[in-house]
Amino acid sequence: MNFLPASHPLIDGRTVDSPFVRALRGDRPQFTPVWFMRQAGRSLPEYREIRADHRMLDACLNPELASEITLQPVRRHGVDAAVFFSDIVVPMKLVGIDVDLVAGRGPVFANPVRTAEDVARVRAEFTPERLHAALDPVREGVRLTTEALGSTPLIGFTGAPFTLAAYLVEGGPSRDHLRARTLMHSDPETWASLLEWVADLCGVFLEAQVEAGASAVQLFDSWAGSLSVADYRAHVAPASRRTLERVRDLSYTVGEGYSSETRSVPVIHFAVGSGHLLEALVDVGIDTLGVDWRTPLDDASRRFDNAIPLQGNLDPAYLGASPEVLEAHLHDVLKRGQQAPAHVLNLGHGVPPETDPEVLTRIVSLAHAY
Repeated sequence: MNFLPASHPLIDGRTVDSPFVRALRGDRPQFTPVWFMRQAGRSLPEYREIRADHRMLDACLNPELASEITLQPVRRHGVDAAVFFSDIVVPMKLVGIDVDLVAGRGPVFANPVRTAEDVARVRAEFTPERLHAALDPVREGVRLTTEALGSTPLIGFTGAPFTLAAYLVEGGPSRDHLRARTLMHSDPETWASLLEWVADLCGVFLEAQVEAGASAVQLFDSWAGSLSVADYRAHVAPASRRTLERVRDLSYTVGEGYSSETRSVPVIHFAVGSGHLLEALVDVGIDTLGVDWRTPLDDASRRFDNAIPLQGNLDPAYLGASPEVLEAHLHDVLKRGQQAPAHVLNLGHGVPPETDPEVLTRIVSLAHAY
């Protein structure tokens, strides 16, 4: 067990009793805390102004720009947590892998990793130690952000090992991840070696964000929903668990004397299209489960005997509906979220780029007043 530095926001008192952190612990605050996946950037005109002069990955690795973009939705919407502006491929970029974000397509890897020889090569050359030494821009971005946020918690995040491995094997985005799933079954040892390596990179990335000041983390799995429960448990869950072990080992103490309590940094896990996987996602070792829009929150909560805090799950499609229709949907989500011990309001996926920012601000206001 490793303890966070005394200057960390969870230890010096800035964020430990914030509504967001309390909800992740299962302690329901006076109002439902709100943040939005992909709130940093996406729909904000002030973000687009910055991006007009900077490529995505360049902005991610510029501490001042990354901090400014992270802070923008907090200023505009009054959300209860910031999420650090970055991208799931940043660990790959920093460790030296040739990857680019292609407009209209997504992450593209110049050299796909598809064989045992490929995996052995990347494991030998692109080590977690090499990534650790390259993370100073991320650490500085987090430090600047937490300094400016005050009592508002910062969420660190990483893509999940399966999502990143799928991109690596495919060489870019794919509808069915057939090459990745084929490698999983045709050469399970090579697959396991690949995911173990990716898991270590993701873990180092998360660890750096927490040590620099993040008060919680989210593991984001874009593609886990394409897997069966059996395949997820056998071939993916061990890697996600391995990633999170680095964060679970980072602890902080609250209270004094006999009343003191040691806690680990709160962990959220969210996977798209994962209604059939919820129990398996929780089993990797998390505090709060993110639920997409397909599964009602009260149904999800009952599957865990109402013992797991939930995050979600406004349908992003409602962001373009009339105010009356959106408000009815919001109230339904908040009502269903009361089934869980605590609820963090979020979308059931990320903010669409065409979203009117005023709609997000209104959601925060309505949720706080609910």
